[in-house]
Amino acid sequence: MQFLIDFLENNNIEECQIYEHLKCSATEAMLLQSMTKEYVLGSVDLSVSDILIKLFGDKNYLHLEQLPLVRDLIEQGWIVQNSFLNSKAADISNLELLNSSVTLSSAFLKLLEEGTLEVVLPAITPYEDHLEYLKDQFFRIDLYQKLSHAKHNATDDSPSIGRIKAKLQLLESRINERIKVTENEIVVESIFKENELGPKEQLIFLALLKEEYAGEFESLRDMNTLISLISFDDYEKIKNRSLLEEGSKLIENLIIDYDEMLSTFGGVTRSFFISEEILQKIMHPNKEKKSKKIKLDMLIGEQELFELIDPKTTLEDVILNPQTREVLDNLLKQIDKNVVKLLREWGVKERRSGIDAKILFYGPPGTGKTMTAVSLAKSMKKRVLSFDCSKILSKYVGESEKNVRNIFDTYKELCKKTKSEPLLLLNEADQFLSSRSTDANSGADKMHNQMQNIFLEQIERFDGLLIATTNLLETIDPAFSRRFDYKIAFEKPDYKQRLELWKKLLPENAHYEEGFDSEKLAHFPLTGGQIRLVLKNTALKVATKEEPIFCFEDFKAAIERESKGAFGDTKSVGFMQHLT
Repeated sequence: MQFLIDFLENNNIEECQIYEHLKCSATEAMLLQSMTKEYVLGSVDLSVSDILIKLFGDKNYLHLEQLPLVRDLIEQGWIVQNSFLNSKAADISNLELLNSSVTLSSAFLKLLEEGTLEVVLPAITPYEDHLEYLKDQFFRIDLYQKLSHAKHNATDDSPSIGRIKAKLQLLESRINERIKVTENEIVVESIFKENELGPKEQLIFLALLKEEYAGEFESLRDMNTLISLISFDDYEKIKNRSLLEEGSKLIENLIIDYDEMLSTFGGVTRSFFISEEILQKIMHPNKEKKSKKIKLDMLIGEQELFELIDPKTTLEDVILNPQTREVLDNLLKQIDKNVVKLLREWGVKERRSGIDAKILFYGPPGTGKTMTAVSLAKSMKKRVLSFDCSKILSKYVGESEKNVRNIFDTYKELCKKTKSEPLLLLNEADQFLSSRSTDANSGADKMHNQMQNIFLEQIERFDGLLIATTNLLETIDPAFSRRFDYKIAFEKPDYKQRLELWKKLLPENAHYEEGFDSEKLAHFPLTGGQIRLVLKNTALKVATKEEPIFCFEDFKAAIERESKGAFGDTKSVGFMQHLT
């Protein structure tokens, strides 16, 4: 207590050990000294008028002239105004200030006890574990809370606010430097990166996490409190409310959730908390070493229905008809938080997250339907569960219907166990989608109709992203057609699109004959699948030459062989057009 005693007993206030830290005038320091003497005698809350009259007297109302001293000390953060906690000193008139009560701030009391306000920052060493990291982050939240409180009692350029901001800047810089040198995974930082959370979203998350560790349920869970924590003025408060509303990243990604309760004034308040899955991931980081990807791989190995596909290409890698690209781009926008918010407000979308769409790709074999489906999944950061629908038929009566249900039941079970939503791809779904027999006399026809009815029912109830591919659109049952949100045709590409395909697929590091022109290749009306096959066969031939040089005649020979050997009609090629 040497600093306190020195401050109380020193008649020359400017010689006190803490005076240099106060950054105030000698008269203001004398006022603090007088308040400190009252404080140690048990008087915590003091009347401004009593303090000023005691120090300066009330003759000729001299004490009124000293009111700016009190205002300055409040703005510097050395005293706290008790009567107007939710108002800034600058917004209160002198007469209101005169009849208010004040007390010494916690910052000033700390200065009296320790002789300094310098914050002890952690050394720049790697974080040993997530608890050490959280200790720094929670200290950071404490400083933001102090800053939020200071903003209620001072102007933006107040020394007290400046001191807190300086500490925050130093601490945040030190935290970032320690993260850079830490090799072990920090779970919270991984969550930030995976969900692409911005600085303010991260602060909200850390504030709620601090509440969880402290076991508190009111202090930082209220929306207004959280918004004040990350806002520096009223405009920012209005703007930042969107971070905690429907459609926000924190809520849509199921990182945080909220409970709604009636307030004492009849309104509705929200109390926010971190979702249980995320919380367990942080509090018990060593228990979740296996990722969802590994879990899904393990489960796929235990069943025979689905093939698990990890997409390698995105939609940017696929040559698409412009109308088709527009349709698929609109589908991708279901991820956008603003789009999701509007859809939920209009009642079109019920779930907070995830993409809901049932899509039909139709066109001749080899036209790129599967590649586009897989590439769409990659663009949505999803894996693919693929099912070959030709496997569904069974010679046993009733087995096919059971198998149809099994497809969807198994898919739901896999989603539930892995807490993921892969794209469900139903390849070659012709038999499911063809017109049902209206005169089903044979047992086989009845079984086929029953199987289709079950498939129709399952499609109707399906939640998530499903793509079915078929070769025969003309035979599709209208009842199925209505169940698909998008019906996209894969048609023959024009010359421009064929040229794009050739340029994209021709190897860049290969040698070509002088005058080789890919535009000549684009004149041949090949499908995307045929172009890939021709390139592969030509490359095999060229690789066996003494001089491995690609010549136009080699491609032409491979194209002729492919055209002669093609089965059926090859006029439709892997490009898509949205049905109207």
